[in-house]
Amino acid sequence: MSESDDTLGALNHVAIVVPDLAVASAKYRGLGATVSEPVGIPDHGVTTVFVDLGNTKIELLHPLGEDSPIANFLAKNPAGAMHHICIEVADILAARDRAVAGGARILGDVEPKIGAHGKPVLFLHPKDFAGTLIELEQA
Repeated sequence: MSESDDTLGALNHVAIVVPDLAVASAKYRGLGATVSEPVGIPDHGVTTVFVDLGNTKIELLHPLGEDSPIANFLAKNPAGAMHHICIEVADILAARDRAVAGGARILGDVEPKIGAHGKPVLFLHPKDFAGTLIELEQA
């Protein structure tokens, strides 16, 4: 982790929205990766699978229900596509405050939600980061 509570730490994962979790999981297993079982995250409207790469992870995402926030993303990218990167921070509130002070916008409520790892997360607007959606996760 970084020296200061409000600076960026390690890359936690890269998230990819996929049209079929079973097919995508099998492809990564075929490469020799350890792949988790699917887990539904109703608060975020997604089902997740994590591919463990040792030094980081790939998060495979699929919509959970018709109201999923990634349903439109998948409709626009029917073959799947990279969705976001997740970076660890020591203190999510300090990191949020630093990001906002630097001009970044927080998506949704500015208060953290519990993410797929059971830890607080926030998302930073992709227009503020060269078109890349950034998830901050408290480590």
